[in-house]
Amino acid sequence: MACISPDGKPTESGKKILDAAKENRTSEEISITIGLPLFRVRSGLRDLMEAGYLKEDGDKYKITEKGFKSLV
Repeated sequence: MACISPDGKPTESGKKILDAAKENRTSEEISITIGLPLFRVRSGLRDLMEAGYLKEDGDKYKITEKGFKSLV
């Protein structure tokens, strides 16, 4: 499951993770919310953080301004 497309934008699965991260959730909470296995969510979180769409805040993930803009 790639969360970032070749053009650097979030894929549909990436957008699901970003949408769930609006509530500042843990990886486990995001997994439950969107119904994807935890290992896939964690992989997607790493991809989205590397691309600047998310940031880590302790054990939770927060969507960045760039992430919000990608959901519009």
